[in-house]
Amino acid sequence: MKHSILALLLLAIISCKQTGKQTEKVVEVVETEVAVKKEYPQALEKVFAAHGGLENWKSQRTLVYTKGGDKPEIHTIDLVNRKDKVEGEGFSMGFDGNQVWLQNANEAYKGDPVFYHNLIFYFYAMPFVLADDGIRYDQTEDLVVNNVHYPGIRISYGDGVGTSPKDEYFIHYNPETHQMAWLGYTVTYRSGEKSDRVSWINYNDWTTLDNVVLPNSITWHLYEGREIKEARNTLTFESMSISKAAKAASFYAKPEAANFVAKKEQ
Repeated sequence: MKHSILALLLLAIISCKQTGKQTEKVVEVVETEVAVKKEYPQALEKVFAAHGGLENWKSQRTLVYTKGGDKPEIHTIDLVNRKDKVEGEGFSMGFDGNQVWLQNANEAYKGDPVFYHNLIFYFYAMPFVLADDGIRYDQTEDLVVNNVHYPGIRISYGDGVGTSPKDEYFIHYNPETHQMAWLGYTVTYRSGEKSDRVSWINYNDWTTLDNVVLPNSITWHLYEGREIKEARNTLTFESMSISKAAKAASFYAKPEAANFVAKKEQ
């Protein structure tokens, strides 16, 4: 977060007579930027540190990974401005910084690109996306799985932040290593109504990219309330890379054959 501090300097007018003329000396107004460090809960700071550190994450610019499965997709994200591009079989979609676009000539993609274009990124880039602006942090009760207590932090959003500001996340971490272990989340995208139904994902398979610890895979589990049951399905990631270099804006721009799309109503 940055605040602009306007250094108002005295406007000095020096009058003197030199060959019958008056001269004025004007001191310029100088504007400077002063960085203000955002504060996070101490427990979350330790989680960031266990994953390579928030400053290290913020020094990166481009994240690329392939979402595995029967229909793999290549996801590319600019970590600074959050432009993105998803390339799948028979379609592509992206966010150019202002609007979501979709290229889908043969209708290979059946979903909602406004909802989907950065959905997997938010699951993949945990816990670092929990440092975004507009987030509120609160304590939450431990999640108990196989008699292990995982401390947690509740995440909520300010009004108008993101596509679904009423969504909530619950991050639970290993009490010894502080690595992220579980993510609970609600979904309110289309209804606009706050949901009490929390889905649970297990994070226990990690890799390190340029000292940033990110998942190889994540696993959804069946559950009853906060009682975690057996694994339901696993999403794998392949060909992951992270770089301090930015891609050209044209990479994320809408192709000529694509169309801009708006949020679908319920």
